[in-house]
Amino acid sequence: MLKTALHFSHQLLSDCVQPGDVVIDATMGNGHDTVFLSQLVENEGHVYAFDIQEKALESTRKKLEKQNIQNTSLIKDGHQNALTYLPDNTMIKAAIFNLGYLPRGDKQITTKGKTTLSAITSLLTILAEDGRLILVLYSGHDEGMSEKEDVLSFAETLSQDSYSVLTYQFINQKNNPPSVLCIEKKEAK
Repeated sequence: MLKTALHFSHQLLSDCVQPGDVVIDATMGNGHDTVFLSQLVENEGHVYAFDIQEKALESTRKKLEKQNIQNTSLIKDGHQNALTYLPDNTMIKAAIFNLGYLPRGDKQITTKGKTTLSAITSLLTILAEDGRLILVLYSGHDEGMSEKEDVLSFAETLSQDSYSVLTYQFINQKNNPPSVLCIEKKEAK
C-alpha cells in the first residue's frame, strides 16, 4: 500500500538522520515532525524547531513534555531566520518543511514562497554532505500553489553536480494532493 506524502517524508528523513545529528523542523506546526526528529537524533543530537505562531509552540511543547524529550529548542520565528539561532559552524543533517497553514489553525496564516526560498537558500549553506531538505508542499489553496511553483522552479536550478532533487506526488488524486520535494547534497568530489 502506498503511503501518504507525510509518511514518505519521514522515510526520507529516517534514511539519512542518525543519533547525534543536528536537524531542523522549519515549520513546527503541531509538533509531530519535531517529536519524530528528536527520536531520530536521540539524546546526543539536537532539533531546532521554528514557527511564527504561539499556538504551534504550545502544542509542540506539550508533546515534548509528555514524552520527556529534552533535545529540542523551540523558536518563535520564521524559518528564514534559522541561521541566527544556530551555534557558529553548525552543520545540519536534515530539515523538514510542512508548508501551508497550521492544521486546525488560522488558514489565513500561511507559509510564503519568498520566505521559504530564503530559508532553503540559507539552509543549503549549512547542509552536510548526504544531508536532505524535505519539503511537503500543500497546493490546495492559492498561496500554497504559488509557493509550490516557486519552490519547484528554484529546485530545478540547483546544480546536478552538487544536489540530487526528487519529487514524489500522487498524479491520480483530486484536489491538489500534497507532494514531497527532497533536496540531497552530494558528496564533494
